[in-house]
Amino acid sequence: MNWKLHWLEAEGALEDWQDEISSQVKEAENAVASIVQTQAIDVLVAYRREGPVIPELGLCGFAYSPSLFMLACNPINSNFDSSVSNGALKRQVVHEVHHCLRHAGPGYGRTLAEAIISEGLAGRFVEHVLGTPPELWEKAVDPAKLMQYMPDDDVLWSTNYDHPEWFFGTKALPRWLGYTMGYEVVGTWLRQAGRLDEKDWINTPAASILAAVGAES
Repeated sequence: MNWKLHWLEAEGALEDWQDEISSQVKEAENAVASIVQTQAIDVLVAYRREGPVIPELGLCGFAYSPSLFMLACNPINSNFDSSVSNGALKRQVVHEVHHCLRHAGPGYGRTLAEAIISEGLAGRFVEHVLGTPPELWEKAVDPAKLMQYMPDDDVLWSTNYDHPEWFFGTKALPRWLGYTMGYEVVGTWLRQAGRLDEKDWINTPAASILAAVGAES
């Protein structure tokens, strides 16, 4: 196994889920490896009684570098068991691995534009690798209404943007707006681009994608 799991259990034991989590990660690794070449990756699987997880899943992923990401798991959450068994955890793994792969290239990015495209590419990569439908956060806003939220270039390319507001709806913007916007913009780009090689799925710059779909001036 090229991806190595490390169990962080200071807040609680994950032994009841270790076999299934390990199996899902291995399935994710095999699926990704059938599409792109991957490097060795350390996967931190952390028991989290408190802290950020997606409430609807009871888990969440965080990518830190080309070779490291974490799965935060909250077994107390009533949705956690089903997320482990129904493939949601595997999809989170593939999503975070895409972030790791992009970290090794152009990076996640420091601007709103780059964050939107990085999340959109990761979401579409999951769809491409696993053949699964969009996640809740990728269809949270009606596509017909998305353009009314499209920022101008000054905001789009600012490094001083409010990430929690754009992606988690902590203020006035709809929850998960950034994820849905990225998923739709990248989807448009993919339909226009046609067949892509593995590097395009990982390394295409945000500016190229936005320019191709006419989403920047």
